[in-house]
Amino acid sequence: MPDVIDLIKADHREVERLFDQLQNEPDKRAAVLPVLSALLIAHSRAEEAEVYPVARDEAGETDEVAHSQDEHAEAEEILTRLRGEDPTTPTFDEVLKELVDAVTHHVEEEESRVLPGMRGRLGDDRREALADAFAASRAQHLGESPGEPTKEELETQAKNKGMSGASGKSKDELSEELKP
Repeated sequence: MPDVIDLIKADHREVERLFDQLQNEPDKRAAVLPVLSALLIAHSRAEEAEVYPVARDEAGETDEVAHSQDEHAEAEEILTRLRGEDPTTPTFDEVLKELVDAVTHHVEEEESRVLPGMRGRLGDDRREALADAFAASRAQHLGESPGEPTKEELETQAKNKGMSGASGKSKDELSEELKP
């Protein structure tokens, strides 16, 4: 049975494959971009809801989780801009490069810091149970658009970053405070 680390890495490889298509097959951009967008958002929200709290509380990855949360917010902002661009323009290529660079950086850090910490500090059974929770959460979030998190998701993001008092703030206030 795969554990959560296997699932996260599989998503990372799929994102890399989709980036390759977007960069090297411009005629497929209109079809590939919505797939990339759906996967990135579902993956990020599932990590935030299920994986990051465990990485922070059970694996001691507090600083890394806060940093990863910021990187998710940055990638979502870039993805929102990319979705607003015409795929046939040079501006699309520029914003795509920005997204690829940001996500590649995030993946490298996550795979070299957060995931090894989880593998070393969480048992096999815990990682397998977390895989089920991650997969269910990811499935629930498929189809969501960037820039549209719920207040509950924003509160989770704030908690992952160690911010206090999030529940007493409005959705707009949280969105503003969580911006990269």
